[in-house]
Amino acid sequence: MLKFIKHHMETITGIEIFPVISFIIFFIFFLVVTAYVIKQSKAHFDEVSLLPLEDNQASTNKN
Repeated sequence: MLKFIKHHMETITGIEIFPVISFIIFFIFFLVVTAYVIKQSKAHFDEVSLLPLEDNQASTNKN
């Protein structure tokens, strides 16, 4: 099965560029997320970390 797929992949011209493109997209996404996390303040993360523990009265009083 793998030999069948490998043979067809080798016959496609220009296919060797796709892993490189995938890696570049992943690396750029990783850099953007890292920059976003570094740019955020500690107060923002403290506030967001407490969200699951807050008692949401608006959603429980829907009558």
